[in-house]
Amino acid sequence: MPEIRPIKDLRNTTEISKLCYESKEPIYITKNGYGHLVVMSMETYEEKLAKAELYEKLAEAENQIKNGEKLLDAEDVFKSLRDRYVK
Repeated sequence: MPEIRPIKDLRNTTEISKLCYESKEPIYITKNGYGHLVVMSMETYEEKLAKAELYEKLAEAENQIKNGEKLLDAEDVFKSLRDRYVK
């Protein structure tokens, strides 16, 4: 369940920081009863950013398939990567 806190709770930075790291979820901050900010740990931010990038790449790949673009063979791609980076 999302954690929702009023903006005045940001005065206690230690508590908010601890909550961010323990919950591993964003903390929603309200101002005058309305959504205002989202606070999260760097770890959570990086995970969410990585997921968003992955979803973007998957959507791009699906569009390439829909449009009939030439696809690469996975075995050829991995062989090429091994040849380039594994010595």
